Amino acid sequence: MLPASPGKMAKSTTPRHSGLVRLTHWITVACFFALAITGYLIVLSHPRFYWCETGNVNMKPLFNLHLPSSRDTVPTGYGYVLPDENGWSRYLHFEAAWLLVLTGIVYGIAGFWSGHFRRDLLPERGKRSWGDYWRAFRGVKDKDAGSYNVVQRTVYLGVIFVLFPAVIWTGLALSPAFNAVFPFFVDVLGGRQSARTLHFFVSDLLVAFLVVHIVMIALNGFWTRTLEMITGRAKPSTTEDTESTEGTLVAAEVENVTVEEGI
Repeated sequence: MLPASPGKMAKSTTPRHSGLVRLTHWITVACFFALAITGYLIVLSHPRFYWCETGNVNMKPLFNLHLPSSRDTVPTGYGYVLPDENGWSRYLHFEAAWLLVLTGIVYGIAGFWSGHFRRDLLPERGKRSWGDYWRAFRGVKDKDAGSYNVVQRTVYLGVIFVLFPAVIWTGLALSPAFNAVFPFFVDVLGGRQSARTLHFFVSDLLVAFLVVHIVMIALNGFWTRTLEMITGRAKPSTTEDTESTEGTLVAAEVENVTVEEGI
């Protein structure tokens, strides 16, 4: 009986995600859902958005969501007022935001230190052309099936280094204490109401990313991908299994022939 192929054993035990990446991923998931739910509850207290420093019901809004409000002081045109969930939602929003910031700092330091960003997320040299992006959009897979394609890498980098910092910055700009200590970071956005409007749009982009992310996971095997992010182990692909099995059969056949010739 022949021993298992070394190549197969190596592939079946190769980690796909490090422990730190998995830990920060699931903490981020929990924080993100908490922030999304509480954020939209906070919006319902005043579903109007303004630009510049101030905004109230006596001013013309930049745009109106035309949703019922949880405050009876906000005219919405509806004949009822939603339950006011503004209190607990603001507390949870604040706590989840700071946990997300701390998690992001740990992930960022570890990502630079270990080379995770350069190795796994930065588009590879020679694979950054418009043709590479177009092939990725069409779903043409790379030879390295376990790697992210150029579109995925670019989107992940954009989320990590653009959208998340932007949502944190615009969120902090809504704090009167932050505004008092760092007025420049609020003024450059156009004021606190401008920051609120930008915070809303950036949050929507992150929610859109989450929806697409979940859809892509579902299309590629939801439970398989989820287990990979839990256990860190990637299941060998069918192609790899087939190649490994064929190699074992060929080796067995060669051994049988050698034995027969010896006899």
